Amino acid sequence: MKNKTVLVTGGTGFVGIHTILQLLQKGYNVKTTLRSISKKDIIINALKEGGISDFENLQFFEADLSEDKGWDEAVEGADYVLHIASPFPAGEPKDENELIIPARDGALRVLKAAKKAGVQRVVLTSSFAAIGYSIDVKGHIFTEEDWTDTNVPLPAYIKSKTVAEKAAWDYVENEGKGLELSVICPVGIFGPVLGEITSASLDIAVIEIINGTTKESGNFTMGIVDVRDVADIHIKAMESPKAVGERFIASSDGVISFSDVAELIKKERPEKSAHIANLEKPAPEFYKQMSNEKARTILGWTPRSRDEAILSSVDSLK
Repeated sequence: MKNKTVLVTGGTGFVGIHTILQLLQKGYNVKTTLRSISKKDIIINALKEGGISDFENLQFFEADLSEDKGWDEAVEGADYVLHIASPFPAGEPKDENELIIPARDGALRVLKAAKKAGVQRVVLTSSFAAIGYSIDVKGHIFTEEDWTDTNVPLPAYIKSKTVAEKAAWDYVENEGKGLELSVICPVGIFGPVLGEITSASLDIAVIEIINGTTKESGNFTMGIVDVRDVADIHIKAMESPKAVGERFIASSDGVISFSDVAELIKKERPEKSAHIANLEKPAPEFYKQMSNEKARTILGWTPRSRDEAILSSVDSLK
């Protein structure tokens, strides 16, 4: 690991910060990008909370996915790039292209800079959104062979993840020959908050349930994965020769509804459950099934349980 350098895009993100933490713990040299260098203290404070006291193997670079500026410098000298940064919307945009274009062009910008700099491998963070959103869920077990169909009506975020991932595979196949690509498709990401860095999934499915903002569960279920395991699968995909040209679903076993999250918190953390509303469970046919067998078999990845991922989120809230 010594003398190997990894660029992690989006260091102020939930997955980004946990990935940087694990890479530093493993002895890698780490570079990370931020949209504004003024935010680097957010990263340093979070890493200190994670137990890092020596920052000499960490460098910061200002680079925005919507501009070319800064990327060549950020990528220079990197053996690997973990492209984790991605826009996540606060709400549905008026025009889907506000999300689709930055996601796609940002991924291509990073891949082109990596190719130019002679990077060996890029691991791209896609999403289960690129897999599981246009196939009837009844009786279907989702695997990496499945793709969301962008020709049907979809929320902008789901479409943006699918379009960006497809563009990345096309680039590597046609123009980026010699550049290795692996893709990780996580489900809802939970787990411990580091510093003040949290995730959209955690905000929506833990904080809003605990504070009583969530009043109904709806016919919605999601896979769950712990952020520490998402960081781990990115590093495993970076290191494993078998990961080249492959995509991997990152999910614990089984899926869960908002109602199930509420019940788990009431049962295991009753002291935090005073404001939780009574949420109705979705009908059984809305429970999606997905397989994490490929990541387990090829990468030797062993994710924590859903309950541990959710409860560690709850326990880490300040």
